[in-house]
Amino acid sequence: MSEHNQDKETVIKALGGKKGLIDSGLPAVIFLVTFNVRNNLREAIVAALSLSICLAIFRLAKKDTIQHSISGILGVLICAYFANRSGNASDFYIPKLLTNLAYGSAYLLANLVGWPLLGIVLGPLLGENFEWRKNPERKKVYTRASWIWVAMFFSRIAVQYPIYRSGNVNLLGTVNLAMGYPLFFATAYGSWLVIKTAPPVIKSN
Repeated sequence: MSEHNQDKETVIKALGGKKGLIDSGLPAVIFLVTFNVRNNLREAIVAALSLSICLAIFRLAKKDTIQHSISGILGVLICAYFANRSGNASDFYIPKLLTNLAYGSAYLLANLVGWPLLGIVLGPLLGENFEWRKNPERKKVYTRASWIWVAMFFSRIAVQYPIYRSGNVNLLGTVNLAMGYPLFFATAYGSWLVIKTAPPVIKSN
């Protein structure tokens, strides 16, 4: 396997991998489908939580990591708390909006102070630790790739927050899904296209 392919696999794993995306994202799909079919908030919450637990059990049985399954369960519980507290199904998506705001702000601030988050996360995984900060070209590449994530997180908020305010839970859920996996994959792929143009990794001692 070439160095570029090895780095690509490392980047994919760092972003959660396919299993991680399924475990953390599929419950939201079930929530929306169940709510549309049954028009019952409690049943939609139970369905999403049940799926999260089943995925965790399945990963345990397969001896896979359950990190993302646990994250999925916690995510559903937090979302369910917001929705159940108000009785408004749209509030299921408040934590998702807040998460996008938090990540978008973190990526933005990190870029502004010269410590792009993709460099912080991927540097140690690629074996260079923080040596990339001594290489202007690699630092520039990590910064450019991180701007793509800034754009993704804030575009989600810009589009979804007005829909949340309108109270249209079906449209909000559909747009949330459309700007979930598809936009995530596009952002991850765009980041990789930028990162692979960087000079060779400087392995730290």
